[in-house]
Amino acid sequence: MSIILRLDRVMADRKISLNELSERVGVSNVNLSKLKTGKVSAIRFSTLNAICRVLSCQPGDILEFIDDGSEE
Repeated sequence: MSIILRLDRVMADRKISLNELSERVGVSNVNLSKLKTGKVSAIRFSTLNAICRVLSCQPGDILEFIDDGSEE
């Protein structure tokens, strides 16, 4: 996959725990954990919007495109 999730890095920079982010965003710990570890294939814009609002960041801070040459 060419999209890399950097949620863990942004959370560390903001010094916010998974539990706190979960409470403030309104998404379960399990779902945020999957996002944090990159074990998802999709993210809702409403969830991305809430995460960016809470972390005061841009979507590009969380999502990164790396061209690995594969066609999906």
